[in-house]
Amino acid sequence: MISKEQILKIAKLARLNLTPEEEASFSPQFSAILDYFEQMSEVDTSDVLPMITPTEMEFHWREDQAKDWNMGKEVIEQAPEKSGNLFKVPPVVG
Repeated sequence: MISKEQILKIAKLARLNLTPEEEASFSPQFSAILDYFEQMSEVDTSDVLPMITPTEMEFHWREDQAKDWNMGKEVIEQAPEKSGNLFKVPPVVG
């Protein structure tokens, strides 16, 4: 069973203020979750290939096609603030 100190540490990391009742109820819940992970870690997956999705998927890629896009001036004209041909934005890093 997970200890009260561990529950309080997890709550602090998650920035949660737990009531004493919540602390008591979370201990068996966390223990059940950890037991489930323990069961999953015991499954032999040595013959399972890594996959991106849980189901087999076939990806159909399309060829990139370059297109002329001459709307730069129109876009810049709609900007709330600009400096020449650039968007003017507030500083991100002080």
